[in-house]
Amino acid sequence: MIFDKIEPILTLNELIEYGEYVETWLKDQVKQSNKKGVIVGLSGGIDSALVAAISNKVFGKNCHTISMMINPRLEDEKDINELVKQLNLNHEYINLLDSFETIEKKLNLSNKLAIANIKPRLRMLTLYAKAQELDLLVLGTDNLDEAYLGYFTKYGDGAADLLPIVRLTKSEVRQLSKYYGVTDSIINKAPSAGLWENQTDEDEMGISYNQVDDFLRNNSIDATAKERINHLHKISEHKRIPIPKPNHLPEFILKLRSK
Repeated sequence: MIFDKIEPILTLNELIEYGEYVETWLKDQVKQSNKKGVIVGLSGGIDSALVAAISNKVFGKNCHTISMMINPRLEDEKDINELVKQLNLNHEYINLLDSFETIEKKLNLSNKLAIANIKPRLRMLTLYAKAQELDLLVLGTDNLDEAYLGYFTKYGDGAADLLPIVRLTKSEVRQLSKYYGVTDSIINKAPSAGLWENQTDEDEMGISYNQVDDFLRNNSIDATAKERINHLHKISEHKRIPIPKPNHLPEFILKLRSK
């Protein structure tokens, strides 16, 4: 697991060096996989923006970005447009609203979160279809906070071939984003998974990213926040482990067969 040993990254220079390491790592991973490049889903949030910025620096036009719209917030659309222009991204816009509404109607679900999670799972399907068509690897955008808390949709935004920023806390993502030219409007806005109207990450989690950052870097936090973090980590463990499989035939069955 990525949580066995969490080392603090203290300075901007160290973060920049780590970013350069990730650039080389991405290049090596794509080469080893015999792929042409990478694809990133742009949400208008800071994590996907940083992954896109790093990848665009490495792969240029072989870094494909795609925004998959399902009732998007106007500020997200505006931020995506500005980022695409600023970084000169090889970008595509796809409207998935009709597909989402068709699936929602067919399934006739009543659970709010189950309905909301159709969105990231539909985007996952789109990313992998495009990746296969273009011979690319799918880049995930989870940071360390999200990975530790399980704050991602299983087989949705949690599905990826590579996770370039999964060892960075949210505050480190913000610092590195400035270096890689992510727009200020993206860096400064409240993080949201866009699952429903006016939804924010911190409201849904019940804790702030700053508290999670402090916890992960072994800084002191209040007992209530620590309890909440431990709870979210525990109940989301199934998202982080490989798919469980039964053991091989029990020894007693093998003994029976040998008789």
